[in-house]
Amino acid sequence: MKKIFIFDTTLRDGEQVPGCQLNTQEKLIIAEKLEELGVDIIEAGFPISSPGDFQSIVEISKKIKKPIICALTRAKKEDIDCAAESLKFAKRKRIHTGIGASDIHIKYKFKSTREKILEQAIWAVKYAKKFVNDVEFYAEDAGRADNQFLAKMVEEVIKAGATVVNIPDTTGYCLPNEFGHKIKYLAENVKNIDKAIISVHCHNDLGLATANTLSGILNGARQVETTINGIGERAGNAAMEEIVMIIKTKKLNFSTNINTKKIYQTSQLVSKMMRMPIQKNKAIVGENAFAHSSGIHQDGLIKKRENYEIINPKDIGLDESKIILTARSGRAALKYRLKKLSYKITNKNLDLIYQEFLKLADQIKQVDDRNLRQLMLKFQKN
Repeated sequence: MKKIFIFDTTLRDGEQVPGCQLNTQEKLIIAEKLEELGVDIIEAGFPISSPGDFQSIVEISKKIKKPIICALTRAKKEDIDCAAESLKFAKRKRIHTGIGASDIHIKYKFKSTREKILEQAIWAVKYAKKFVNDVEFYAEDAGRADNQFLAKMVEEVIKAGATVVNIPDTTGYCLPNEFGHKIKYLAENVKNIDKAIISVHCHNDLGLATANTLSGILNGARQVETTINGIGERAGNAAMEEIVMIIKTKKLNFSTNINTKKIYQTSQLVSKMMRMPIQKNKAIVGENAFAHSSGIHQDGLIKKRENYEIINPKDIGLDESKIILTARSGRAALKYRLKKLSYKITNKNLDLIYQEFLKLADQIKQVDDRNLRQLMLKFQKN
């Protein structure tokens, strides 16, 4: 099986969400949880951006032992110097430097030319290489970049010493087939591509971050850059839990080091610390991801879980699925929940109780265990 390296950028790209900033202690707690989870690389921050970010990388570097600690920079001397200093205590360290690759970035962001941008990219990798052996280069906005120029850039930065080349869909613009073709093009047209790992970093502006990341893997990428709960700039990044569980559930010919049983608790920790609620219908970790309220679904689930669940909730660290009682629920679900509460119900009585249950459900929308006990008390008195 081919190993997929999980590069977690929750503490860098994820932390850029407005209102979700973390202090050093909070970052350290999350970094320790990411280490337990089994991520391979932790992008701990953008050190030149603020003294707080710099200090967070220093403290994470002191504490974390197994994952590579990565610091982001622009292709500038002062950025790379700052990153190198912030990583001085890291057991395994990586500098992540780069520059724009699309013509729109080159013309309007950098007011430069392809030739000058290529020179700066090569210089940045060579300079970063003076401080660390492991240098990752990002070709920003690669999703909208010309493939021939992108291939030239990737080839030159690998020659300069890049060990990982990051191909980001920075604006979430690509369709999965387009992004997959881009990765395949690089794999087939960059002469020295075997000397580096192709990484993908996909954003979710069109809701395609996970699909594009998967397409990248299927076409040759061996590192994925993700965040817990899919948080990140604008509409967010590819969600780590989605990529990992796709690989596991679909039994693809890939493996990760992630301990999936720790996914749910890590998700909850990040949500709480970043004060960013998880949408209820979020895949894998949302409140409703393993909740069933339709009578047809509940009946099928009770008979055999696999009828309506392709993932065992225990695999992500949950005890069991949830049977939610509403006016859409059937007799099977009501009987199941009453049995859980130690009530023994005959089929005749179940019909009577069910009619009363439906009246109650229409009034209060969702019936919990306390409501059920009150209902049974009323029924027993009658």
